[in-house]
Amino acid sequence: MQILLANPRGFCAGVDRAISIVENALAIYGAPIYVRHEVVHNRYVVDSLRQRGAIFIEQISEVPDGAILIFSAHGVSQAVRNEAKSRDLTVFDATCPLVTKVHMEVARASRRGEESILIGHAGTRKWKAPWVSTATRKGGCTWLSRQRTSGR
Repeated sequence: MQILLANPRGFCAGVDRAISIVENALAIYGAPIYVRHEVVHNRYVVDSLRQRGAIFIEQISEVPDGAILIFSAHGVSQAVRNEAKSRDLTVFDATCPLVTKVHMEVARASRRGEESILIGHAGTRKWKAPWVSTATRKGGCTWLSRQRTSGR
């Protein structure tokens, strides 16, 4: 059997959802809309949103009090959520539901005192957030594997 991989494959549902959230916020509230991290790894889409009034930031401190902030599809730590809440920001969470599911599973395991091992690309934003979120919780340690495995 020959398997052909279509390229490009387009965005996953989580990224499509995040882009729609930013587009809808711009349509409803107008510019500026602040987005923590680029909503997707695609220069064309990011530039298009930027031209329409999205401002991509890395730190919550870059957002004026009372502004609208969107969390990107990659997710954020609880500390970032708390900071946004303390600043009276209107927040829309565009975190991919599948990423949120991983965050919740890691938190559950941590509360049970279990260790979580993630095998993936080290430093990727979507995997950073659950580890930062659970690092101070009562329970087990969390580890990030930086090595490739054989898949066994």
